[in-house]
Amino acid sequence: MYASRRHKHLFMILIYPPVAKPGEPPAGIAKLAGALIKHGIHPLLLDANIEGLRHMINRPPLSGASSDRWTRRALRTLTDNYDALRNWHTYSHIDRYKRAVTDLNHGIEKLCDHHATLGLANFQQGKLSPLRSADLIRAAEHPERNPFYPYFSMRIPELVDSSVSPLIGFSINYLSQALCSFAMIGFIRQNFHEITIILGGGLVTSWMNNPDWQNPFNGLVDHLINGQGEQALLTIMKISAIKETDCTPDYSSLPLNDYLAPGHILPYSASRGCYWNRCSFCPEKAEGNPYVPASAERVMQDLDTLITMTGPTIVHLLDNAISPAILKRLAVHPPGVPWYGFARISTLLTDMEFCITLKKAGCVMLKLGLESGDQGVLDRMHKGIDIETASVVLRTLKKAGIAIYVYLLFGTPPETLYEARNTLDFVVRHKDEIGFLNLALFNMPVCSQETGNYETSSFYEGDLSLYTDFRHPGGWDRRRVRDFLDKEFRKHRAVSEILRKDPPVFTSNHAPFFILNADSIHGEN
Repeated sequence: MYASRRHKHLFMILIYPPVAKPGEPPAGIAKLAGALIKHGIHPLLLDANIEGLRHMINRPPLSGASSDRWTRRALRTLTDNYDALRNWHTYSHIDRYKRAVTDLNHGIEKLCDHHATLGLANFQQGKLSPLRSADLIRAAEHPERNPFYPYFSMRIPELVDSSVSPLIGFSINYLSQALCSFAMIGFIRQNFHEITIILGGGLVTSWMNNPDWQNPFNGLVDHLINGQGEQALLTIMKISAIKETDCTPDYSSLPLNDYLAPGHILPYSASRGCYWNRCSFCPEKAEGNPYVPASAERVMQDLDTLITMTGPTIVHLLDNAISPAILKRLAVHPPGVPWYGFARISTLLTDMEFCITLKKAGCVMLKLGLESGDQGVLDRMHKGIDIETASVVLRTLKKAGIAIYVYLLFGTPPETLYEARNTLDFVVRHKDEIGFLNLALFNMPVCSQETGNYETSSFYEGDLSLYTDFRHPGGWDRRRVRDFLDKEFRKHRAVSEILRKDPPVFTSNHAPFFILNADSIHGEN
């Protein structure tokens, strides 16, 4: 079952904790592994998220869990549905896919007792909140109450070699991972006193960039890393001659064939931060994260190496936006397998010849962060997007055969019902070009410089809250936004037809497989 075994000379274990979407291997710890290996340290990578899920579905269900017909079916077909999401046939019909996802998600939920709610991308434990440091500490004090305890209480001792006192690093990117991470940390503290524990990842970076941050985890966690982890890890390990830290990721010790996808997805980042970095309320801007791109030559070299080593079905480019330089290089140096990722709406994507070249180079889908279909909102948010250019981009990509996943954001300070309806009109006009839609409600980052312009109040109770509530200048509060989305936006026939195609839970991570399936059927790939 497990991809990695105990190493005699283990110096470090890098752990990706539950719960996050289990569709692809974690890129963060693979990137860290590449830098450590470059300096002669061979870490062990543990994706406790996918392993914990597999351990969970192989466990007997709780007594009394199968009280209704749906639950009995979901529990009976747990393994079948897990395997179905790794089978191309499932992606030939959206309804078949949706049933596999929803049944698997429901079955997993029913494997836990009433004190925890667990899903494929969700975790809640009673009244504990990942937004309160006191609750995270409480999770560490009672690791046996975590539903993954039967898994990690067996797995961690199997990996730890007490004779070398290894360092253990946790990469936490999502709130749904926080409580499980601290339960695992608490178990380690109770049983392996000499181990050094390091905490990093996107969520930890957000915590530490809060202007009110004061470390509440002294005595439990030895080191917290803000931002890029490679340099910090090497420094903690007292590596005196640090060569380079931007190294090729290493996925070799991860279970690449176990993830919930019909083929191996290779995640890869060509940059850190965002090259635009001007949008109002952007978390990257609010947290002061700089844009650090790799050279186009380096990106192509990494992709060639990783594709040769791992044999992926598709490459997922993780950048906030793939830079024009990388898009142009991909067009003339195709990676040899399909790929997708975020791109900015710009005149580059209005060039039909270029977009056709991108399609031929393997581009299956581009995710576009449009946010609004109203020019005034876009201008006041400093998006740098012209709405007419956006229209041309959508038509051009569609004609070139590249699928489009559009991201919209409602409830921003410049938006009211009038502008939201303009966004609806824009979507309706482009219903034939837009393949998928992501609808989100605006959250104001607690560390944003813009918060001083609004009357704010506590959004969630907790010292680790990432967002703050605010009084909308136009009275367009969250309740009104939700009403508009539920009663008007989603109910429009053109919109509902687009939303029906969206893969539940996995969303854009699985959308490309439906496109590849369709291309294969029509002989376009």
